[in-house]
Amino acid sequence: MNLLRFKNSFRVRLLLLLAALLVLTLGVQYYVNLRAVRTNTQFIVEQQQAIMAGVALGVNSLSSGLYLDQMREQAKQPLLGEQASRVKNVLIVGENGDIEDSLLSDLNPKLNPDQSVSHVNIKDIELPPLTSAVQLPSDTTTLPAGMTVATQSSAGQPGAFYFPIETTKGHHLIIVVLGSANDITTLFQRQTRRSLLYTLAVLLVTTALTGIVVWRFTRPIKSLAIAARSVAAGDFSFRVPTIKRRDEMGELTELFNDMTVKLARTRELEAQLYNAEKAVVVSRLASAIAHEIRNPLNYINLTLDHLRASFAPDDPQRQEKFESLTKQLKSEVARINDRITEFLNYSRPPKLNPEPLDLVALARDALRIFEVQTTETDVNATIVTDGEVPKVIADAEALRSALTNLIINSLQAMNGQGGKVTVVLSGEDGGRRARIDVVDNGRGIQADDISKIFEPYFSTKETGTGLGLAIVKKAIEDHHGTITVKSKVGEGTTFTITLPVGGVVLEDGYVLPPPPQ
Repeated sequence: MNLLRFKNSFRVRLLLLLAALLVLTLGVQYYVNLRAVRTNTQFIVEQQQAIMAGVALGVNSLSSGLYLDQMREQAKQPLLGEQASRVKNVLIVGENGDIEDSLLSDLNPKLNPDQSVSHVNIKDIELPPLTSAVQLPSDTTTLPAGMTVATQSSAGQPGAFYFPIETTKGHHLIIVVLGSANDITTLFQRQTRRSLLYTLAVLLVTTALTGIVVWRFTRPIKSLAIAARSVAAGDFSFRVPTIKRRDEMGELTELFNDMTVKLARTRELEAQLYNAEKAVVVSRLASAIAHEIRNPLNYINLTLDHLRASFAPDDPQRQEKFESLTKQLKSEVARINDRITEFLNYSRPPKLNPEPLDLVALARDALRIFEVQTTETDVNATIVTDGEVPKVIADAEALRSALTNLIINSLQAMNGQGGKVTVVLSGEDGGRRARIDVVDNGRGIQADDISKIFEPYFSTKETGTGLGLAIVKKAIEDHHGTITVKSKVGEGTTFTITLPVGGVVLEDGYVLPPPPQ
């Protein structure tokens, strides 16, 4: 296992890459230097061959009596050809310095009109520094006047090389003049350019490989930075794209995603704990309200009934006023009781009495309560069925209360100026779930408020308690259903409820079977 981690380690791979790049660089430099050595060696060998070829040509010319240009044509030596740049000239110089033969016709002896022969003396022409063609232990060769020997020479250096030779005609020098130093300079320049190109190619390759490594290393870091900003902003659903890497970056990515999942779970638990604590507070508050307020309210309600029965005035006008006031008082008492009931319904654990329900009949029953209100406010309230509506097993009172709350919200969104409320009933998920849509064309909900409308005590109404939609959401979730909302300001709102056809889980854990269709 440790060996596998060591093998997949990014640091190990980076070190191996750097070592490979170092080996590649050294290898290319070694190859370039080796080629330069071979080229220089070949140049030196060719130069020595050119010197020996020129000396041999001169020796053959002395022994055969033929001129050098004739010997060159017969020898067919590439190094001595007229197009060759290696050997520029071969001279045969006598003891007095006269040039007796040359590859260049301008330096050859010339026949004068008086039949005498005139020679060009070696001191009258310009020669490169002379160097002996053979390094003898003690070179005591006497050179003609005007010829000087270079104090230092190196192998392969362009110049003029002399070779002494004794013949029956006396002492002679064979001088081989090679090409100018530009040839070898050009060679060295070519080698330098080639070495520079190879080095530049190696640098480009290493730079490209380094760039790829850096990009592969920094890409997940950038993703982690983006993810960290998202998580810091509260988006715990963000995940860093997984990369198929087994090194430190791959492990860091997996750890970051695991950390985000745990943070999201922690935030969810904190929210649940907060809601639980809030529910406990609400429950205590509701119990206190029910205990401290309902008893006096019941007494007030009974007293009002007694006053209406026993102390009603005989005068019709005063009786009408008395009835109006007592009725208004009883209405206010009923309103306070409704608020207490809302607190109790939200804070107490659900006590459901599930039974097979016909949602169409339930919706008609809920709308029947608002017939007078819809008539007075000119609101068109209808029920629409979309296909077959499956029956559900649920608590009739809880669902009726939830549906009634939604209809009340829709009617209040009309501002008493007419409108349309439609309850659409349908099935979905192949008949395994029932769907209820409450649609209105009222004023709509602000975008910033949509995420808050199901929270307890949140209300946009001046007299609202903020528990209506919270109670609806709790009732639907108690039936293992879902509720969502879509709204646009000025166009209307749609609340969507989905309920499982299979029913709810009772306190003993038994799941009621779906109702017969």
